[in-house]
Amino acid sequence: MTDWPILSTITFLPLLGALFIMLVRGDEATVANNSRAVALWTTVVTLLLSIFMIMQFDGSTADFQFVERVSWLGGGIDYAMGVDGISVLFVLLTTALMPICILASWTSISHRVREYMIAFLVLETLMIGVFCAMDLVLFYLFFEGGLIPMFLIIGVWGGARRIYASFKFFLYTLIGSVLMLLAILAMYWQADTTFIPDLNKIGFDANMQTWLWLAFFASFAVKMPMWPVHTWLPDAHVEAPTAGSVILAGVLLKMGGYGFLRFSLPMFPIASDMFAPMVFALSAIAIVYTSLVAFAQEDMKKLIAYSSVAHMGFVTMGLFTATVQGVQGAVFQMLSHGWISGALFLCVGVIYDRMHTREIAAYGGLVNRMPVYAAVFLLFTMANVGLPGTSGFVGEFLTIIGAFQVSTWTALFAASGVIFSAVYALSLYRRVSLGRIEHEGLEQISDMNRREIFIIAPLIVATILFGVWPMPILDVTASSVDALVSNYQEALAAHYSGLSGY
Repeated sequence: MTDWPILSTITFLPLLGALFIMLVRGDEATVANNSRAVALWTTVVTLLLSIFMIMQFDGSTADFQFVERVSWLGGGIDYAMGVDGISVLFVLLTTALMPICILASWTSISHRVREYMIAFLVLETLMIGVFCAMDLVLFYLFFEGGLIPMFLIIGVWGGARRIYASFKFFLYTLIGSVLMLLAILAMYWQADTTFIPDLNKIGFDANMQTWLWLAFFASFAVKMPMWPVHTWLPDAHVEAPTAGSVILAGVLLKMGGYGFLRFSLPMFPIASDMFAPMVFALSAIAIVYTSLVAFAQEDMKKLIAYSSVAHMGFVTMGLFTATVQGVQGAVFQMLSHGWISGALFLCVGVIYDRMHTREIAAYGGLVNRMPVYAAVFLLFTMANVGLPGTSGFVGEFLTIIGAFQVSTWTALFAASGVIFSAVYALSLYRRVSLGRIEHEGLEQISDMNRREIFIIAPLIVATILFGVWPMPILDVTASSVDALVSNYQEALAAHYSGLSGY
């Protein structure tokens, strides 16, 4: 263990980079180049620090590690940071995707480059803060704060309908979170602390749990997003710049799932058990319905956005099985989806930068001119479907096993969703990559350059490596997931034995 505050360093280093960029002076081209360089170096150093942290991490314990706790607002509200087996991997995912986002925007963003890089670095600080916060108020501040830079990234550097998409994203997410704020206040009045490990031990009464669970659910369900509050996501993805889509799909969607893991299951077990059938129903609808909607899309980004909603259906289904396989699978699925969907958006960005259209109908026969691109795109399409040997398979398989133990019907619908996902994903690949080149302009299209291959190479490695050998991830999360599931089952057993005692 290290004595210096490594989590605060990792969290606030990007903010320091953003302040440095603000100080950059010179003509527009100089400022743009220096901003890019500072942003890249900041994100790379943050990544190296998070790799150092995970090397020091002890996977055999479920306790929080690298804990920093300083009295902050008084009255039991502290600045408290710490990571356990669940959150440490999300920190690594965030820091790993950020340099990729900066490099992906290297040539495609040409106006307001300084502001763009600042927005991304501030967003990184807020995202890491969400996964490291051990205080409920601190978590809420980071959780809500992330809205602002993402709102600006979509609204300033987005597509033609960017204003509509950014406001829709902001309002949907904000409305859900207002209820969560009320729930946090109620918990504070009841427990007189907002320190998360202390709240886990409180044991709120069953009636209060119901209301608290619903308030938190309103926020996390929108963030995931779950059906039917998912409609902001396709709009946000379509209008966001490529790097914005990568970070939105890769990290921001995971905050909802992380919230369920950190709050709903451990703090409100009775309510989680009571509402589990509802979550299963919504998850099954999300998996089947959004897969069918994805099949009808003409815009590539919109299709991948709907596929994200379907994949998050597997996550919510796995989490609320409250089985070790289901929760492990859900965590794995979130991480795996982070780099697979991020890579798919990068693939769309590659051809968008060349042709300036995302319409599926505008392409065809790319394999003839872009063989490397076609191979990369095929790999990630197959990973998105959940082909064995890719990381997409492991998460889906484990969540379906978890669901099968609890609800056979839910598992059946989820398994059928895998078939539907194959239909829309392979159809997309066939229409974009295979056949003859028939459209003007595609005859001269160039294959992926070295920068683009360099960006996507780590994601290829992660997809294949963890598809074949998932244990490094499962070992890190095992202790925390086991502790979560056993505490959950104990709380339920105590509650129902108390009821039967009357």
